[in-house]
Amino acid sequence: MSTTTGAARAQRRAKIDGWVILDKPVGLGSTPAVGRVRRLFGAEKAGHGGTLDPLASGVLPIALGEATKTVPFVMDGRKAYRFTVRLGEARSTDDAEGEVVASSDVRPTDDEIRRALPCFTGEIEQKPPAFSALKIGGQRAYDLARAGRPVDLAPRRVRIDSLELVARPDRDHADFVVECGKGTYIRSLGRDLAQTLGTVGHLSALRRTAAGPFHEEMAISLPKLEALGHIPALLGALAPVATALDDIPALALTEAQANRLRQGQPVLLTRDAPPAGTLMRAEAGSKLIALCRCDGAALQPVRVFNL
Repeated sequence: MSTTTGAARAQRRAKIDGWVILDKPVGLGSTPAVGRVRRLFGAEKAGHGGTLDPLASGVLPIALGEATKTVPFVMDGRKAYRFTVRLGEARSTDDAEGEVVASSDVRPTDDEIRRALPCFTGEIEQKPPAFSALKIGGQRAYDLARAGRPVDLAPRRVRIDSLELVARPDRDHADFVVECGKGTYIRSLGRDLAQTLGTVGHLSALRRTAAGPFHEEMAISLPKLEALGHIPALLGALAPVATALDDIPALALTEAQANRLRQGQPVLLTRDAPPAGTLMRAEAGSKLIALCRCDGAALQPVRVFNL
């Protein structure tokens, strides 16, 4: 057996747990990106903390091994983006990939744009793009749209915490930064903002700068990740599983209490119990043991980690 083959098999057998904060390039889908990272590490399980369209770049958190148990907490977390709206041109996909479906000579001023932004902050109603992964009658909306069939998606409530105009490269383009909650479509935001301004528009560029606790400064590109080449070096690019749970309060346990949780058994809290319903991050030493919910008297294990 060659040394290379032996190393590859050893890599496949390795237990890999943690987060890779990938700086996804434009042109690569989220699912293929996860597959490439999973193969690099030889991880048994992998998932991501929120889809990025192929035409978008930026922060794609990829969970490996036990980190996949924490994916929902990243999916539910705050997101931040930089994006550019191309004014005067609407497209079928609400981004640069689609066909031009409408045009307008109207170009709002910077002041007009800024006056419109408060209409798009807070809790708002937003209609998802026709070309989206949402399902209608069991079929993906984008499959129906590509087949030329009508797509009517109901508006949904989303939260936009902040929205700011940051640059105006020319009269046809406007650059923004946004912080928002789960389920917000930035393509819809760009489309609706242009319509409010009396014109039409689509997203010509989109970059995610944060997803939950993961930020742009933490991200690593695929070429850099692939250049590391082998497991010891690759492990240096892993963020701990618990990083995704930074907003959840931690509770230190004894090893005996930790063993009870590992076996799916509750741990009695003798004093200073948090309010019933509180989600806690149970740890022993520096090791994450479980996510637990307090029932007022004991910690009930919700998700146990094998770390």
